[in-house]
Amino acid sequence: MSQPTEPAAVIRTSDKQIFCCKSIDKLISESEHPEHRLSKSLGPWSLTALGIGAIIGSGIFILTGTAAAGEYFQAPSILHAQALDVIVNFVRTGSTAGALMHGRPPAGPSIAISFLLVAIACSFAGLCYAELASMIPIAGSAYTYSYATLGEIFAWIIGWDLILEYVVSNVAVAVGFAGYTKAQLAVFGLNLPDKWASPVWAGGQWTGAYFNLPGFLIVFILTLLLVRGVKESAETNNIMVAVKIGAILTFLVVGGMLVKPANWVPFAPSGFAGIVTGGAIVFFTYIGFDSVSTAAEESRNPQKDLPFGIIMSLVVCTLLYVGVAVVLLGMMKYTTFVSGAAAEAPVAYAMKYLGVHPFFRSVIVIGALTGMISSLLVFQYGQARIWYAMSRDGLLPKLFSAVHPKYKTPHWSTWIACFAVGIPAGLVDIGDAADLANIGTLFAFVLVSLGVIFLRRKQPDRKRAFRVPFVPWFPLISILLCGGLMFGLTLITWLRFVIWLALGLLIYVFYSRHRSEFAK
Repeated sequence: MSQPTEPAAVIRTSDKQIFCCKSIDKLISESEHPEHRLSKSLGPWSLTALGIGAIIGSGIFILTGTAAAGEYFQAPSILHAQALDVIVNFVRTGSTAGALMHGRPPAGPSIAISFLLVAIACSFAGLCYAELASMIPIAGSAYTYSYATLGEIFAWIIGWDLILEYVVSNVAVAVGFAGYTKAQLAVFGLNLPDKWASPVWAGGQWTGAYFNLPGFLIVFILTLLLVRGVKESAETNNIMVAVKIGAILTFLVVGGMLVKPANWVPFAPSGFAGIVTGGAIVFFTYIGFDSVSTAAEESRNPQKDLPFGIIMSLVVCTLLYVGVAVVLLGMMKYTTFVSGAAAEAPVAYAMKYLGVHPFFRSVIVIGALTGMISSLLVFQYGQARIWYAMSRDGLLPKLFSAVHPKYKTPHWSTWIACFAVGIPAGLVDIGDAADLANIGTLFAFVLVSLGVIFLRRKQPDRKRAFRVPFVPWFPLISILLCGGLMFGLTLITWLRFVIWLALGLLIYVFYSRHRSEFAK
């Protein structure tokens, strides 16, 4: 058995601690230390399944109809209006009331083109992740990449941002899972008591419930699995991914036989503008491929397998999204999905309206539930690895980087992540606050893309198993696209994001910077 190598010496890259970058060689040597070493058991297809598990949730069965039909409403206040809309509409109308008008013209069947264009847009960020993941095969994803390329303060900011992203998105999914499960059980005459199956706080008021037990229990059960081992977790995720892909393929086959080509006319009712704005709605269905990079230290051959997993998960999900869009909008006219039950669950509505056998409709329900569970599993997994990496660098307490002696998983991080998500999921429905996950992810994409440019300049000769073509142009396109989409989010999301980052900077100033290796 080979002896662990001695950790590389600490080398300051700047006179100012906040701009010090961590040596890639030191990051790799620390990951091999017996106290912190994780079990390497993931191959390329397990990594691809992690990406698919994170990307495809229940949104594929819900969001397609909304984006195709368009949406129009007036924001209740300026805080709930989209940042870019406020600017554009104020210039266009010259009034505050006009600035609050919000709308998206219908994309119609051309939403399939929107999905394709968004996949291309995401691929620019995906390529940047693939290059850094192949160079820096360390847990921590964008946090670790930022520490190695931009400096400690940027690493802290993005690490703190990722904590918010994973917690908020999983609370939203857990609450959604509880509500969806409750509704489906009621169809079979099994009525869960509202007092124990509803959020305590929802829509800005008390509901009278005691606790949302299903929301907490699903997170708790998945945590037991995640602590047990990454191999077991990955195998479970592989099964769930197979189930939900099976559900989507079932819809494509059954729905494909009910397609009427006349429903595809007009193909693009709002022209290219509808395709672009439809893309803005469906962009967030692709968020999740970055979770593949959190599995870097548990990959058997990270230099090759991580780029494969990131890119292949994007390709597979794009094909499935485009297929569902083409079939759904061929089954019924896009105007059907403007409001009501058709807007809330377009796939289920179309199958029921057109008289599809209940068995096939049940398959879609199972696919939607499985999609939520696999998303929860992958994001809970990724969240614990972010905390583990930050703790190993001294920016969080050492408890977070403790590795279970038997299972070789960061068990304390995993359990803390369980209660950080499970308890809020049992108490609150965060509603529009879920957009915090979107702004956090886009911010991470921007910093990772910047990291590729910086590292190409600083260390041009370092071996890269995967290289982004046309640097700096491809990373710059990623930065512009992701930055633009951040301005498509509401002002209240921006406000909450800034408050969260300010809180994080206080923790960094009073705690983390004093425990960093560069503080010595």
